[in-house]
Amino acid sequence: MRKRSVLVRAAAVGAVVGLSGLAPAGAAPRETITEAFRYALPNVPGKSTVGILVTYPPGGATPAHRHAPSAFIVGYVLSGAIRSQADDGEARVYHAGESWTEEPGAHHRISENASATEPARLLAVFVMNSGDTQLTTLDAH
Repeated sequence: MRKRSVLVRAAAVGAVVGLSGLAPAGAAPRETITEAFRYALPNVPGKSTVGILVTYPPGGATPAHRHAPSAFIVGYVLSGAIRSQADDGEARVYHAGESWTEEPGAHHRISENASATEPARLLAVFVMNSGDTQLTTLDAH
């Protein structure tokens, strides 16, 4: 069973890391994603919380995407400034110490570093169904 546990964990990390990668020529540089934590919520059976550190290089961005359908998300800017827009809401720049939320099923249209010269980092905290393994799905192009 130990081998299966390692494979399941590798698949989960792959689902997170698979979001980041090289940008096509002419596109904004991509983010780097690191899973910071993952815990089952003992008082809410079937739910977990997952923390993801997202690091944007200067001018970096994530293409439009959706998160796991069950995921309620809190984004908290650790450093720099992040421009974010979900669904048809207003695009807004959040600075270090500021946060926002995303409803389950929201379409995250803009997620990018607001600076072309300084890096930015955010912590995204997901509260979601424990069985959801795909945290983020990029829009088809």
